[in-house]
Amino acid sequence: MPTIRTKQFGSIDYDDADIFEFPAGLPGFESEQRFLCIERPALRPVAFLQSVVNPELCFITLPARSVDPGYELAIAPDELQILGVAQPEVQSVESSLACLAIVCLNNDGPPTANLLGPVVLSRETRRGIQSVRDDRKYSAVTPVAADAETSEPAGVASPNAVSVNHLAEV
Repeated sequence: MPTIRTKQFGSIDYDDADIFEFPAGLPGFESEQRFLCIERPALRPVAFLQSVVNPELCFITLPARSVDPGYELAIAPDELQILGVAQPEVQSVESSLACLAIVCLNNDGPPTANLLGPVVLSRETRRGIQSVRDDRKYSAVTPVAADAETSEPAGVASPNAVSVNHLAEV
C-alpha cells in the first residue's frame, strides 16, 4: 500500500483506487492531477484535497450545500465527459457526483468558500474537475457560516484521526 508524507497530516497510507484524477489539474495548479480526499471525522463536513505528488499542497473544502443549502450545480456537457459521466438525467448525475467548495482562510475576516468554481468529483470514475460557472449566480468569496464548518458532535472521533474519504456522504 502506498504511503505519502504530508505537511498537514503526517504519513497516510492509501490505495491507488482512492486517488481522484484531475485530467487538466486545477486552475493555477495544472500539473497537480492526483489528489486524495481526506477527512478528520471530528471536523466533518470539512474534507481536504491532498496532492499525492506535492506533500505541501492541500485544499480545505466543504460540500457546496453545507455552505448554501439551496446550491444548484451547473455543469457543462464537456465537463461531464471529462468526468466520464454518461447519464443524461440530472438527478442521476448529481447523485454520482460530489460538489465541493474550496475554502479560503482569511487573516482579516471569516473564511470564504468558492461557490462560483466548485470542485466536482465523480464517485464512480474517480475523476475530478473545477467547474467554473459562467452565470455569476454564486460568488468565489461566499462567507462561510460557523455552523457550516462542523456538524459532527464533539467526541465522535479523535480530533487527530485521519482517513481517506470515499465520498459516500459528501
